[in-house]
Amino acid sequence: QEQLVESGGRLVQAGGSLRLSCAASGQFFNTYTMGWFRQAPGQEREFVATIDWGGGRTDYAESVEGRFTISRDNAKATVYLQMNSLKPEDTAVYYCAAKASYGVGFRTYEYDYWGQGTQVTVSS
Repeated sequence: QEQLVESGGRLVQAGGSLRLSCAASGQFFNTYTMGWFRQAPGQEREFVATIDWGGGRTDYAESVEGRFTISRDNAKATVYLQMNSLKPEDTAVYYCAAKASYGVGFRTYEYDYWGQGTQVTVSS
């Protein structure tokens, strides 16, 4: 069982930056694809970014491409989401997730473990 704990969410002004962290507790972190998703009030949870087990492949939602960067440190069992040029529409609860099967994932159902989420609020 993998436990994931996100941190780093807070209130920030538009145009600002934040770095989210997600710490994993299990022993198989370095074999998992990791992903970030977000959910705004009244909306479906949506894909933000994903990174494969070795960090060699990353993919992003079109809405964040060029502004957000996903990375991981397998020695620390942690995945990060660097968010720059934040916009009010980035406001959401951000979740990290772990996918045990091979390959990157873009759908919530592909992921096996989820964190509790961290709130990001971007003011205009």
